[in-house]
Amino acid sequence: MRRRKPASIPPLASAGPSGGARVVRTAEPTGLDEGSPAPEFQLPDQNGRTRTLLELRGRWVVLYFYPKDDTPGCTREACALRDEFVTFSELGARVIGVSLDRVKSHERFARKHALPFPILSDRGGWVALAYGVRGGLGPLKYAKRVTFLIDPEGCIARVYRNVKPRTHAAQLLADLRALQECR
Repeated sequence: MRRRKPASIPPLASAGPSGGARVVRTAEPTGLDEGSPAPEFQLPDQNGRTRTLLELRGRWVVLYFYPKDDTPGCTREACALRDEFVTFSELGARVIGVSLDRVKSHERFARKHALPFPILSDRGGWVALAYGVRGGLGPLKYAKRVTFLIDPEGCIARVYRNVKPRTHAAQLLADLRALQECR
């Protein structure tokens, strides 16, 4: 497979004073491909704890972006990942959700649905932009429903752009097992 040169992405998107991420961008990337390095980030989770991709180096990471807390598709997807959380953990993978919602919204969403994994608040949408998944309708910005399976070295192993919330967790587990067998 021919590797495309990854989009020019700053090395770090960090949480600003308002809890959103800050980066300086001059052009929007069109998305990342398999084999591209995953952009680093620092974002607050539903408990206000700052999370980074770097802290997960050496482990598989399921980084899933979704549009909005407590909407039907987003809830279905989060609950399906929750239901398979133990299996992901047994395979050495961490699950992390990201949307542009506020920390407080994430806290309510995670508590209401007993989500055992971090949900990160990308208020400014800069991490979603770095991953090429920020969408919008006029002034309204949101994260598109896209998942990145990141390998232990920090490279993108799989990109899922057409996510079906009901079957996505099973697809991720099958691909994760297949990728681990190849290593």
